Order: sequence, then C-alpha cells, then structure tokens
Amino acid sequence: MSSPNATPAEIEADIAQQREALASTVNELQEQIQARARTTAKQVAVAAGSAAAVAVVVIVVKRSRS
Repeated sequence: MSSPNATPAEIEADIAQQREALASTVNELQEQIQARARTTAKQVAVAAGSAAAVAVVVIVVKRSRS
C-alpha cells in the first residue's frame, strides 16, 4: 500500500504490484477450479460406468433365471 505522501510514480508502481498479485491469485483459483472439475467429471464417469455394469449384471442374472 502506498503511503499518504507517495508520489504518482510510487502509486503507479504499487498498483502494478497489486495487479500482478491479483492476477496470480486468479490464476491459482482457476487452476483449482479446473482440477475440481476434472475430478468431478472422472467421478461421474466412474459412477456411470458402475451403473452400466450393474445393469448388465442384472440383465444377465434375470435372463439366466428364465
């Protein structure tokens, strides 16, 4: 943060530094969100695959009992 007696150049430098810090934080958050989205997509795929496998087993068991 700039002091009350900061020159315009010091204020501009402070703003530039804060922008860089904010951009870094935004990038980190974006990476975390993307990682969570990939994990969620994998979990959905595994759940769908498991449900399909269970459905196949149920169909096979029902047909074998008929």
